[in-house]
Amino acid sequence: MVDFYQNGIITTLHNLHQRPVEDMEKALKKFSRKRPMTLILPSLYSELEGEALPNIVNHLSKVDYLSEIVIGLDRADEKQYRHALQFFKPLNQNFKLLWNDGPRLRKIDKKLRKEELAPMNPGKGRNVWYCMGYVLSTGTASSVALHDCDILTYDRGLLARLFYPVADPSFNYEFCKGYYARIADGAIHGRVTRLLVTPLIRALKKTLGHNEYLDYIDSFRYPLAGEFSMRADVINDLRIPSDWGLEIGVLSELNRNYANNRICQADLAESYDHKHQLLSADDAEKGLSKMTVDISKAIFRKLATNGCVFTKETFRSIKACYYRIALDFVETYSNDAKMNGLDLDIHAEELAIELFAKNIMVAGKAFLDKPMEKPFIPSWNRVMSAIPDVLEQLNDAVEQDMKEYM
Repeated sequence: MVDFYQNGIITTLHNLHQRPVEDMEKALKKFSRKRPMTLILPSLYSELEGEALPNIVNHLSKVDYLSEIVIGLDRADEKQYRHALQFFKPLNQNFKLLWNDGPRLRKIDKKLRKEELAPMNPGKGRNVWYCMGYVLSTGTASSVALHDCDILTYDRGLLARLFYPVADPSFNYEFCKGYYARIADGAIHGRVTRLLVTPLIRALKKTLGHNEYLDYIDSFRYPLAGEFSMRADVINDLRIPSDWGLEIGVLSELNRNYANNRICQADLAESYDHKHQLLSADDAEKGLSKMTVDISKAIFRKLATNGCVFTKETFRSIKACYYRIALDFVETYSNDAKMNGLDLDIHAEELAIELFAKNIMVAGKAFLDKPMEKPFIPSWNRVMSAIPDVLEQLNDAVEQDMKEYM
């Protein structure tokens, strides 16, 4: 049965008809004449050596409606940056490669750190933030999309469906979040969404009572999807976390800045697979363990800004409620998997829940112990107010790097 159901408080744009990707691309090409589109790709150098990114570049080289592709490159030395410039050459679009570890961008980062405006932690959030700054520096993009570089099941249709809601001038959306079924290799994936975010949101509703923000987050079918698109003017006031709370943090900022009818989610793919993170139960600074702490903190911070009061006792109740709800979800997912002939390891699922429950308490303690912690990278509006020519400096640094090392 085709799913056309609208649940929650944001619009869901389904894949009802399997519209040919060529037809969507033809429409996007027409839209691009008035609404130029830019794609942001945050990447580690190691992803150039993986299986996913070469396929992504191959598909992108056949896309004709993009005006620019902005790639943020992390953890690369000079030799690797030179290699990356050649790696992305097959792209037929104008592309810009930000060498985040290069001397020119490091110099800008040092200047921002002096003013306490730079991202403090390395990672995807920092990479995305600098890419967004570069997009603002060009002033040419009307619509901007972002997706990860580890998507193993990538095709052009995913990008077309991601851009369409914010590119079509007859639509009123400022932001679109992607979603998809996390099914691959005969198994159900997406553990952090299934076993942390959804049961945690339900637990918070039960312990804190009705909350519009919780209804909002619960409306997203895959809130941790790394794929989203927006109108370019959204970037200016966006305050994002630099850690694993990026996806939840972006949704929280959109909830604060825009009405629900300006936000939507779109079905991007029938199936989706990417690089899987290890559970890292023995190391809270790695893998899914760190991810769950960061995501939990991001949710608690947002609720606190809405006036929710948290204590040690509150977090104990949240943890206990979460644990029971999450265990019930395991049975639900197990039944769903069995009916569809998919694998689901109940023991592994419950081990993950035990770790996530512990990390909810870790996140709660961190929230209470560090009330003055700065959870967000400053908005580019604030940075431009402090250093008026910062975007020109950023643009010039990227251009000089590419000219020197290409």
